[in-house]
Amino acid sequence: MSHARIPNGQRGLLAAAGACLLALAGCARAPQPVQFHAQGNPAHLSDWNVVLAQDHRLELNSGVVAYELNTPLFSDYAHKLRTVWLPAGTSARYDDKHAFQFPVGTVISKTFYYPVDAGGRGTDVVLRSDPGPAEFAGQGLDLDRVRLVETRLLVRRKEGWVAFPYVWNAGQTDAELARAGDEIPLELQSADGKRTDFTYVVPNSNQCAGCHAPDNKANRIEPIGLKARHLNREHRYEQGVENQLLHLARIGYLSGARAPAQAPRNADWRDTRLPLELRARAYLDINCGHCHNGSGPANTSGLWLSAEVAQNLRLGVCKPPVAAGQGTGDHIFDIVPGKPAESILSYRLGSTDPGAMMPELGRATQHAEGLALINAWIAAMPGDCAATNTSTFH
Repeated sequence: MSHARIPNGQRGLLAAAGACLLALAGCARAPQPVQFHAQGNPAHLSDWNVVLAQDHRLELNSGVVAYELNTPLFSDYAHKLRTVWLPAGTSARYDDKHAFQFPVGTVISKTFYYPVDAGGRGTDVVLRSDPGPAEFAGQGLDLDRVRLVETRLLVRRKEGWVAFPYVWNAGQTDAELARAGDEIPLELQSADGKRTDFTYVVPNSNQCAGCHAPDNKANRIEPIGLKARHLNREHRYEQGVENQLLHLARIGYLSGARAPAQAPRNADWRDTRLPLELRARAYLDINCGHCHNGSGPANTSGLWLSAEVAQNLRLGVCKPPVAAGQGTGDHIFDIVPGKPAESILSYRLGSTDPGAMMPELGRATQHAEGLALINAWIAAMPGDCAATNTSTFH
């Protein structure tokens, strides 16, 4: 078989054309940058270009930084990929106690997902497990091994923070805006193969204020996790392990940060090497403290569970509830030292009854491990409530 001879000049042109085609192909695959929308309600998560679902993987766009919390909020055993993105040339201002002050244009994302068995993509049977260390370290999530449920965005616009809940489609190619919320029936499978039906609830946009409103009298919301005490920990980035406060400062996303050794730090609730009280207080801080504090939505309860509270009475020790009702489980005190079974706090954390359970939003299942931690903390408390005069609390 003979081959036509190609002149040297034409051969060069063909080589150049091939190189151009390869370059164009590469450009076609390059993602568009993150898109901040200063107004409106973008219909799809892909309109923001923060996380990208492509080639059976969920990837972070350029400049989008993943982070973890020392102790995370419990949400029906869902795993969470948390990210933050800031416009070029801007940075957040460090704060020892409160959420960092982020500039207009900031986009925070939290993707809720569950592991599934190999080849179980799109299934309603999800696995109950704790996230591994640095489950996402820049290498992407394998969409054949996880079930994406929703991605929530907190966007810092000129008028303040705005929440956008997006629910992922069955093909896990994009997520659609669900401002009215959604309900997704799932089966949670434990390590022994036992399955439990539950309904995963995506909160509507207004319900976000139930947790994200730091001041009950102000009509505004703010991030919960992006505080020094939650972020002061190491994270396995694609380039290696680094303290998150140092990393955010080094890339220009955080200004005025204190050295990690001088910054506040919550305990990891699962780290049994740490004192039981520190672990229990960290768990209550992230799960309950954003409401149960002096200015939050639950400030009238008199039960304050944020990290800075030191008084036993404020923590609920031998304190009767302000209002009796179904939520007490017929118990007298929020916490009875040595007796978790007689404590309202344990009762409400263990309940799945909508009229009694705490937190009120964000879960439909009992967090067995978290409840066990709080019960152990209460069981180890010295003293009793025998001499408490309940009339002094009303």
